[in-house]
Amino acid sequence: MLHHQLQDKAFLLLLALVTIAFGAILWQFHGAVFWGVILAILFAPLHRKLLRKMPKRPTLAALCTLGLCLVVVILPMAAITVSLVQEATAIYERVRSGQINFGLYLQQVIAALPVWTTDLLDRLQLTSVSELQQKLSSFAVQASQFVATQALSVGQNTLEFIVSFGIMLYLLFFLLRDGASLAVRIGQATPLEDTHKRQLVSKFTTVIRATVKGNIVVAASQGALGGMIFWTLGIQGPVLWGVLMAFLSLLPAVGAGLIWVPVAIYFLATGAVWQGVVLTAFGICVIGLVDNILRPILVGKDTKMPDYIVLISTLGGMALFGLTGFVIGPVIAALFMASWDLFAPPPATDSPT
Repeated sequence: MLHHQLQDKAFLLLLALVTIAFGAILWQFHGAVFWGVILAILFAPLHRKLLRKMPKRPTLAALCTLGLCLVVVILPMAAITVSLVQEATAIYERVRSGQINFGLYLQQVIAALPVWTTDLLDRLQLTSVSELQQKLSSFAVQASQFVATQALSVGQNTLEFIVSFGIMLYLLFFLLRDGASLAVRIGQATPLEDTHKRQLVSKFTTVIRATVKGNIVVAASQGALGGMIFWTLGIQGPVLWGVLMAFLSLLPAVGAGLIWVPVAIYFLATGAVWQGVVLTAFGICVIGLVDNILRPILVGKDTKMPDYIVLISTLGGMALFGLTGFVIGPVIAALFMASWDLFAPPPATDSPT
């Protein structure tokens, strides 16, 4: 008996060590592996449909699905990234040369404020106008310099990006072709009850699809609408501002308003009334309502977590894992809640007699 127990412990230790070592090997390309898995989950229903039409050609079905993924997702993202880098670099050059002066824009807004507003700011001792202008200009230069630096870093790390991109596509192909059998094998190796495994897998896939499909579609819609209205009103860098609005719309309770509201205030304060009114109306009636209309359709009310859990898990995930954290954070939060529900299910309510 003691010998068997020692063998079991030694085997579990070996299993833990090789798992940690394998995870360390994959960590260098964790982003590529993560997005390969995510895209495989998202495109699995399409792959199953193609596989039903060509049941004896799983490789061809996987290649067709991979091609559609490239056309629908990856190529548009690449085009947007190129435009974003160009506009960010151009805006940085304008800020550095003084063609764009955020301090002057702030001065124009403050000059248009009522006297009681400026008196209130002085009484609160928030800061003087000149100090606020200086801080805003310094922040704008640093922000644009950061964006330009990141764009330069992307160009310098082209080889690393190409390798990661190739790994993602390679992994995506095999996950599409062999993902079903791999999922069955992982399920057999997981030491949990079948009902618990089914519930956790169902929760995992539901949250993945809801987070990626729902949030990205909503973010892309708000960013595209915001960029379009900025382009219509003649604001410089519509792609850059549209991407920023899309990024901010991933954060609940924050939204794209952090971008378009200050611009609308500037228009109204500087006498461009019709531009300010158009932007305000468009932001409230179109951009602001996209989340309320699209998210319930794409995500569904039953799969939504409380807003405060989504906000905290999204921010925490992005702080730990970078941009991919907007998916990892809510998934971990959902699995945390699902695991505790399995461990301590909520008490059943007594039916009325």
